[in-house]
Amino acid sequence: MPLRVAWGGTIDSRASATLAGMNPLFLALEPWAWIGLGVLGLIGLVLFIIVSKYLGLWLQAMLSGASVGLIDLVMMRLRKVDPAVIVLNRISAKKAGIDLATNMLEAHYLAGGRVTNVVRAMIAAEKAKIDLLWDRAVAIDLAGRDIVDAVNTSVNPKVIDCPSRASGKNTIDAVAKDGIQLRAKARVTVRTNIARLVGGATEETIIARVGEGIISTIGSAEDHKSVLENPDRISKTVLAKGLDSGTAFEILSIDIADVDVGENIGAQLQAAQAEADTKRFQAQAEQRRALAVAQEAEFQAEAQKNRAVVILAEADIPRAVAEAFRSGNLGVMDYERLKNLQADTGMRQSLGKP
Repeated sequence: MPLRVAWGGTIDSRASATLAGMNPLFLALEPWAWIGLGVLGLIGLVLFIIVSKYLGLWLQAMLSGASVGLIDLVMMRLRKVDPAVIVLNRISAKKAGIDLATNMLEAHYLAGGRVTNVVRAMIAAEKAKIDLLWDRAVAIDLAGRDIVDAVNTSVNPKVIDCPSRASGKNTIDAVAKDGIQLRAKARVTVRTNIARLVGGATEETIIARVGEGIISTIGSAEDHKSVLENPDRISKTVLAKGLDSGTAFEILSIDIADVDVGENIGAQLQAAQAEADTKRFQAQAEQRRALAVAQEAEFQAEAQKNRAVVILAEADIPRAVAEAFRSGNLGVMDYERLKNLQADTGMRQSLGKP
């Protein structure tokens, strides 16, 4: 007999034989149920694709003994964290005997740090028996320092040229007490001090301090010959000053690579001083000459003034003589004797002239 299905209609006897072996629940499904099954199937497919993407990392971490949850890998992607970086660095640290939690690695990654550099530095420090904790390594990396280079420098000290090539100078120039200039080159061997790397001064400070010490040591020498005879005196004096204080490095040695004799600065300064003194004395002499000329002119003017006074006084003599005649105080004979005296005086003055 024909069968009636849930959504209506009939089927013939041949189809009923086919459907006779099917589950009755399957035949009773409504259309919305079919849609729900399709949605669930699609969601399951998407989840399978997502999970399968991280399945390799999960399996790699588990086989390496640094297991990471599959859900954690998916959540890393949602937190904008690269799961491959976290997993591979955790595996590297675990193989080196350092157990780093994924939360620590993720936190440093999200802070903008270089997780790979920090893990490599910690592995190198572990092998070199250097005490480097995770918090210190993270702080150094976030401060912008190259933590890998710092650890390598702690193991293999490096040499710093003084002066540096970037400064454009080839030598450090200083003048001894005898006025002779010396030109020195130094090489500073340093090792990174991990404990002072955060907040410590850089290589530029080391170069500046060493240069200052060299100039001070040469400047305090009695003559340049004593410096040339014992160049290690410079390195010993500079090294004893503790120039690495407050820096990120530890100075192992300061070696004077070369010392050359420069110019005779003392002689040049003496010549310049003598020339300056000559110009100063010439200026003083010119000042005195100008003063003498001015005084001579003043004296000449004063003499002219006095002669004018004498002339005025002599002009009063004839009037006085006339007044004496009128008053009877001067006689003719007295006047003649006065004239003779004046004539005699004039003759003597004319004979006395060259």
